[in-house]
Amino acid sequence: MAADLHKKAFRAASAGRPAEAVTLLRRALRALPVTSPGVEATTVRIRILITLSYGEAETDSVEDGLARLRTAAELIAGLPEGPGAVGLRAIVKDQEALILHRAGRTAEALALYDESVRQLEAGWAAGDVGAATLSTALMNRGLTNIAFGLPEAAERDARRAIELAEAEDLPLLKAKALGNLGDIAHLTGDVPRALAFHEQAERAFRLLAPDLVARTQIDRARVMLAAGLADEAAGHLDEALVVLRRRRVGQDLAEAELARAAAALLQGDPTTARQLADQAQRRFRRRGSKSWAELAALMRMRAEFASATAEPPPSPTGPATVPPPPPGAVVPSPTSIRAAGASARVTPARATRLAERLTAVGLTDEASVARLLAVRMAIRRGDTRAARTLLNQVPAPGPITPIDHRMLLRLCRAELAVAVGEPGLALREAEEGLAELGRVRDRMGGLDLLCGTAVHGRELGELAVGLVLEHDGDAEATFVWLERTRAQVYRYEPLPAIDDPVLARRVAQSRSLSRAVQQARLDGRPVAELEGRLDALQREVARLGWHTSVWGRPRPVCGVADVRAALGDRAMISFVTHGDVLSAVALVAGEATLVRLGRAAQVFESARQLHADVDVLGPDHLPPLLAASVAASAARRAERLDEVLFGPLAGLIGGRELVVVPTGDLYAVPWNTLPSLHGRPIVVAPSATAWLNAAAARTAASRVVLVAGPDLPEVVGEVSALHGTYPDAVMAEAVGDVLAALDGARLAHIAAHGEHVADNALFSRLELADGPLFAHEAARLRTTPEQVILAACSLALSHIRPGDEALGFAGALLAGGSHTVVAAVNQVGDRAAAMTMGTFHKLLADGKPASHALAEAIAADPLRRPFVCFGA
Repeated sequence: MAADLHKKAFRAASAGRPAEAVTLLRRALRALPVTSPGVEATTVRIRILITLSYGEAETDSVEDGLARLRTAAELIAGLPEGPGAVGLRAIVKDQEALILHRAGRTAEALALYDESVRQLEAGWAAGDVGAATLSTALMNRGLTNIAFGLPEAAERDARRAIELAEAEDLPLLKAKALGNLGDIAHLTGDVPRALAFHEQAERAFRLLAPDLVARTQIDRARVMLAAGLADEAAGHLDEALVVLRRRRVGQDLAEAELARAAAALLQGDPTTARQLADQAQRRFRRRGSKSWAELAALMRMRAEFASATAEPPPSPTGPATVPPPPPGAVVPSPTSIRAAGASARVTPARATRLAERLTAVGLTDEASVARLLAVRMAIRRGDTRAARTLLNQVPAPGPITPIDHRMLLRLCRAELAVAVGEPGLALREAEEGLAELGRVRDRMGGLDLLCGTAVHGRELGELAVGLVLEHDGDAEATFVWLERTRAQVYRYEPLPAIDDPVLARRVAQSRSLSRAVQQARLDGRPVAELEGRLDALQREVARLGWHTSVWGRPRPVCGVADVRAALGDRAMISFVTHGDVLSAVALVAGEATLVRLGRAAQVFESARQLHADVDVLGPDHLPPLLAASVAASAARRAERLDEVLFGPLAGLIGGRELVVVPTGDLYAVPWNTLPSLHGRPIVVAPSATAWLNAAAARTAASRVVLVAGPDLPEVVGEVSALHGTYPDAVMAEAVGDVLAALDGARLAHIAAHGEHVADNALFSRLELADGPLFAHEAARLRTTPEQVILAACSLALSHIRPGDEALGFAGALLAGGSHTVVAAVNQVGDRAAAMTMGTFHKLLADGKPASHALAEAIAADPLRRPFVCFGA
């Protein structure tokens, strides 16, 4: 009976259910008293104790687990010497090493693993040890090698474990080893490969050991955090936390809380980050996981520092006040490095002590992070001498130092340079740091990953832009730094995607499930379960897209001279915020001018109010009184926004055609609604580099595609009329036909309902006859259409990530290679859209540029026709 209970418990522990294993093993011990005679009974008792040691170390404390192993070792000493005793001693060492590894005592664990693996290899060669035992030991040693920063040794162990698992048909062990390969790829900075291995492991776990899925979600979330995907990582961790809390898996639960704290910090929520780090630290301490507890302490300190530096600097006369800059003036904005504001909780001495404790437990990279926090604290206290001394104690980054740690080191060097009056040195540090981050970005495999990496360079970029704005007000220098720091995703030349049949199946399933959700809503049936499945499926599609193939080839960032030549008589207005000040760099007639416009928060609020009013005006058949009232309100808001954005620029730009590079909430402005821009050709681009690349593209295609979606009463007439304008146009309705027709087209007009999905922008969609067409699919066409007209709904909206990385349906098309996308940034009525498009296409077919044709088409009723021309 005891042996059977042990087998069941071993399976439970292997499948990630240690609490269940502990219950079974304690029953097994009660069924097999210490007084049970014979070698066989003693051997069974030893095996029970070995397995129980892991379970109790996971669910109770490390010391409880190690005590069980000491008892097992004492029993082994009483066995007759021979292969059995030798093998059991090796397994005890292996188990002790695993427990120490999980407790963060990696150096001790590695020494034990080396010894146990040598003994198990000898036992396996002699036929006394099974392949599963040896494979497990290799895999666990590989994990410790990863934690110790030895990726090559870790990969050798993982590959050998996979070889043994495949030879002996041990699929669960193979899946775990694949997960190890994911951790190794993460360690070496290969994010797409890391995600691919974790994906393979999770698929196997879902079939063989569903309880291990939560563990994989933690590992994958860490990779996502390295790629700056805080929201996505938080979603995975929230799912894992629910499971882990129910199963009382202490170590994994604490690790998940710690990773979730990191996600919260990236999301700009230091309060939640600190609370989660506190919880994790308490759990680690209860378990006796000293090094993990110190990691949690580091996360807590980072959260406290973020909170402290987010507070306004203290003022001797009361709350801090910042006088509004006079409109049109070229004046300094608030300093980028606050002289104070750090609370008493975060002191250099405290951070230094934490660094020493982290060093003592072998966490050298993390010790460097703690010292860098001390550097930043010292700078904010005005103690630059102490800051320099601390900075000199930070070793140079190694080959596997994470990119966020590298960026933090660059930031500290730059901040210190600013503090001692060497802005040129600070800018060189920022330039080299952003170039280093760019090399990491170049290896990413999807638009989300490309966008996400910007978060690691956000503070460095803000410091550089702030420096040029504050210290010399040099407009050309500001322009160059804006181009280096914003919307990097749009400067890649897309490479052909590698066909992935699994990805294609999942996209098709998403389409089918999306339709099922819509139908359930129409029928009044519950949709929660369907939406949950759809959300999980769409996240899987996103993950597959991340590692299927590298997204694109980087193109150089453009300078003023590059744009000047292409701009001609047009004016380019590039908006930028620093502190709470909104400025504009105007490039007109070959000259760049920096102009301060006003408080950014007030301007953005005006933009949001205008957006809300224009949305209300969207429906075709509003009651006349309501329509008149809302239109009057929208007109007033448009006038106020026009005054603050373009009033100070009027003398510079005159009546020129404009290229606008927005920032933040200005991405959602329907520009032609502003009075001074009525009827004026305007192109909106995420960066000057993106505009230049789109403007320089040459037309190579001729096919015109017309697409009519369902349930749009005006569409039938609209598309029929366009067929008269484009008699050779290809008509398409179903998703597959539309995608095939779009591939390589010159012009695509798509009149269909759609939806911008803010929290998963690549699943923003067009509703076609047989289901949705996702932005994800449009962006991965072999050759996206040169010009795309999205004639209905607000598909020009974007989700703005740090670094003004804007992503939505229109953005995905531009990033995929389209030169021009015309779309609405607001809700738009079917009739208004049809009337706008009729005029627009007539002018376009007559040879007018898209921005000119659109400006004329909108001019009759700008507030009801909120279309914008994006790209070039």
